[in-house]
Amino acid sequence: MGLERIVDIATDGRHLSAHRGFMLVSEDRQEVGRVPLDDIAAVIVHAHGVTWTTSLLVALAERGAIMVLCGSNHAPVALCLPIDGHHAQNARLRAQWDAGRPLVKQLWRRTVVAKIDWQRTVLLAHGKPADAFDLLARKVTSGDTGNVEAQAARRYWPLLMGDDFRRDRDAADANAMLNYGYTVMRSLCARAVVAAGLHPSIGIHHANRGNAFALADDLVEPFRPLVDSLTVRLLDKGVVSVDPAAKRAYAGLIAFDLPGSAGTTTVAVAANRVAQSLALAFTLGRSDLLELPPPPPTAALADLGRLVS
Repeated sequence: MGLERIVDIATDGRHLSAHRGFMLVSEDRQEVGRVPLDDIAAVIVHAHGVTWTTSLLVALAERGAIMVLCGSNHAPVALCLPIDGHHAQNARLRAQWDAGRPLVKQLWRRTVVAKIDWQRTVLLAHGKPADAFDLLARKVTSGDTGNVEAQAARRYWPLLMGDDFRRDRDAADANAMLNYGYTVMRSLCARAVVAAGLHPSIGIHHANRGNAFALADDLVEPFRPLVDSLTVRLLDKGVVSVDPAAKRAYAGLIAFDLPGSAGTTTVAVAANRVAQSLALAFTLGRSDLLELPPPPPTAALADLGRLVS
């Protein structure tokens, strides 16, 4: 994969097709744009008057790219994922399915701790008090039976967004912006899950029967605060809706640099490492093998400002 681009289709009447290695975007049979298929990580469709060809979906799937369909609240309602994943897919799927409850609960504990660490760092980066979050992270037990994740959320949102803010997926305010940013991250994690030879519907915590992407929803958790931080910076710049500037900024998140055990890497590569390490954790039955992205230094989060144009 080349540039790992997120392509957003937000205009009614557009037609998407594949031609000689490109995704063509047309309107009234006239080409209005093209993107190399090898550069696409995901196509996010917001407009409801868009059509596409089966050959395009096949071409995207062959390259491991996905298509995301969104509802009016900018949250995803459907994804088209490739069937073929990692060369060891069969063994990894069996290990994922057979994973015991103790392992799964420890994997979720590590995920929640990572998310709370990220929330703490984001709060500090925005000049907010975050002393309680160290204690909260230490309180997370196997499977987060005490629901510390929710306790952290109740403290986190008023501190970051103000006392009047309520996280509501159906609201049209900053919530819609968060929905869009989470959609970008969710599509990245869904793609990483399939590439690692895992099944997206078999989660380690999310287990809603109607959720075909439960595992992607699990793995996206540590990445959510990154979206939150960018959203605050957008709001500070006067961006208050999912406009073109916001979309460009959120799409740029996948190339944002993060620290890691092997040095600095992008969010896109970090998501792939999370999924690959999870597959190894399932195979060997060791939760400590799950490699979740550590938060960057608080000063590094200031670089998110360069994504806001």
